[in-house]
Amino acid sequence: MSRSPAPGRADGSHARSNSVGIDAANAGQRIDNFLFRKLKGVPRSRIYRAIRNGEVRVNGSRVKAHYRVSPEDRVRVPPIRPDTVAGAACPTEWPQAVPVLYEDRELMVVDKPAGLAVHSGTNAPFGLIDILRMQHESLDFLELAHRLDKDTSGCLMLAKSRRMLLCLHDQLGRQRTIGKHYKALVKGKPESRLDIRFPLLTQRRNRVGRKVIVHEDGDRAWSVMVPEMQFGCAALVGIYLHTGRMHQARVHCAQAGFPVAGDHRYGDRDFNRSMRTAGLDRLFLHAQSLEISIPSCPQPLRVSAPMPDSLSRVIRHLDAGQAA
Repeated sequence: MSRSPAPGRADGSHARSNSVGIDAANAGQRIDNFLFRKLKGVPRSRIYRAIRNGEVRVNGSRVKAHYRVSPEDRVRVPPIRPDTVAGAACPTEWPQAVPVLYEDRELMVVDKPAGLAVHSGTNAPFGLIDILRMQHESLDFLELAHRLDKDTSGCLMLAKSRRMLLCLHDQLGRQRTIGKHYKALVKGKPESRLDIRFPLLTQRRNRVGRKVIVHEDGDRAWSVMVPEMQFGCAALVGIYLHTGRMHQARVHCAQAGFPVAGDHRYGDRDFNRSMRTAGLDRLFLHAQSLEISIPSCPQPLRVSAPMPDSLSRVIRHLDAGQAA
């Protein structure tokens, strides 16, 4: 009969485990999120394995990853160190610092670069959150408030307190008061504002990851596309997201007949090939700005991320071709 690993020896470590009480600031959050901060630098997959095999205990009992901790709980944190995890990558391998666009006592907005996942996973040994926690080691709390696709650049919100995290989640979910504005290069010639309201369903994970489809059983999703510049067979558009479903902008654009340039999952292969000749080597989708209501500001806070040079060069190339 198989047995669970002995406590404290899952990674060859002989250190003793740590029993941690839950304070008011941490109460109500999921146990996995609590552990991500306590075990900084340890891959998420290793933390989930520790939860599954019983290395993590709450009040002496096993729990699931979705368990929410309360002030009466004591959590057994296993002695897993980043340097004892086989194959763990160091976030310092990312070549540049992540620019901070806005920061106050409870909120941080950064300019996420394309090509960097927001958190670690099967094909990402570390993510943006790991890099930011390393860059801001003095912060006791730093959590993603939402996500951007790996190949999307631009504005990304992080909470520096649990109160702000709950506030942002409420605005993103129930209230839907956070304005999200994207820039995209799409195939075709959209002539006027386009209201897109296709319901979206996330299919189960397969070898290429999760995929989103338009389906009547999906979640309500609402995007607005506004044409800004036309370049022959391509157009620069603004996309305003009123909901925040996975891959929403990409799927809505493709379903409306205007696939995003450089999108290898939902896009047009021939169009992508032609855009490569214009110098496009990534997904042309950029989270341009966010408009956020926060308790410390009487007026909505607007934060913008400049268009990356890799995308600006493509626009200049297309514009020059148009004028020639």
